This record gives sequence, C-alpha cells and structure tokens, in this order.
Amino acid sequence: MPWDRNQLAQRAAKELRDGFYVNLGIGIPTLVANYIPKGVSITLQSENGMLGMGPFPYEDEVDADLINAGKQTITELLGASYFSSADSFGMIRGGHIDLSILGAMEVSEKGDLANWMVPGKMVKGMGGAMDLVAGVKRVVVVMDHASKAGEPKLLKQCALPLTGKAVVDLVITNLGVFEVKRGEGMTLIELAEGVTLDDVKAQTEASYKVALT
Repeated sequence: MPWDRNQLAQRAAKELRDGFYVNLGIGIPTLVANYIPKGVSITLQSENGMLGMGPFPYEDEVDADLINAGKQTITELLGASYFSSADSFGMIRGGHIDLSILGAMEVSEKGDLANWMVPGKMVKGMGGAMDLVAGVKRVVVVMDHASKAGEPKLLKQCALPLTGKAVVDLVITNLGVFEVKRGEGMTLIELAEGVTLDDVKAQTEASYKVALT
C-alpha cells in the first residue's frame, strides 16, 4: 500500500542527523517534528523567527501566540529563541541550515522544483521557499506521487513556475524514494511496502534509474 501522510513524515524523519539545524515546510513536512528518531537531537528553525520548535501541541497545550511560518500553532522546547524574520533569513541565506524538508507540486528528473504557485489561482505567496532551496545545504521533498487528477508530479520538465533549478537532493513520495543528482538525473532507491516497480512506472513521467536497497 502507498504510504499515508504520517508514514511519509516518518520516512522523511530518517533523513535527520544528530546536531542538524532543520527547516520544515508547510503541509506534510510539518509532521516530521512528531517523528524525530530517538537519540537524534536537532534544532527546528522557522522563517518567521524561531529556533527550537517542538512537536505539534495537543488541544490543551495550544498557545495562540506560538506559530510557525505557516501560521500553525506549535510548541517550544527548553532553550528556544526568538528573533526577527530578517535574522531568520540571514541564517538561511548564509548556509547555516543543514536540511530543509519541503512539499512540492512538481519535481523534474534533474531536481528542478515547483512549489510556490499555480498560474491563475490564488496562493498565499512565495514564502521562504526560494531562499531555502538556494541557501540550505540539503533539500528533501515530500509529496504525493501523482496529483488528485492522477497526473504525474515527477516530470521530465516542470510545467509550473520554478522555485529553483537543480535544487532537490531527495524526493519521498507515497510510492517510494528517489535520490537526485542535481542537474543530472534521479534514481529510485526504495519502494513503499506493497508497491511495485510497475506501479511507479505507470505514474511517473520522469526518466529514472533503479537501484533498490
């Protein structure tokens, strides 16, 4: 069976390394905070000016003054700090964030990313995505393999406006995991349990190699 949202977040959490400073995008990536592996200590950073985010709050823990960049309520860990958005983007642009886990509308076989707008539709805005893909050391994308209409989201070339060109290092979809060599190509390295190579092929436009572990 394809992975659900929580299983996608759990798989993405395996990319966390002890001591990392990590930025989580809006949507499925925010769930990663609930699946940090035991023994791994990371610091979560938010573009709106916070270091030290904790997991999502239970109903009795909600503090309306504590929000992330997506305006979702969050918790803080001991030692959390707050600062201006300008300082936050200074961290991102200066290369001080080790990993960003983002959602996407489309990813090309060479690692191009489209995740900020659909022409003709109202969107919240660009957010920090363009800065994140340009300044963060490693970019992991978490998304459904196909759109709600069944159209592939892993493409030869992105049709939507790009967030960044050749910026993605790893793509985790509900069908499997693709390693990306920026600007060159992608390799399928893992399948969700019960998913076959034919299932992936039927829903993928992009070219890719297969090297399952």
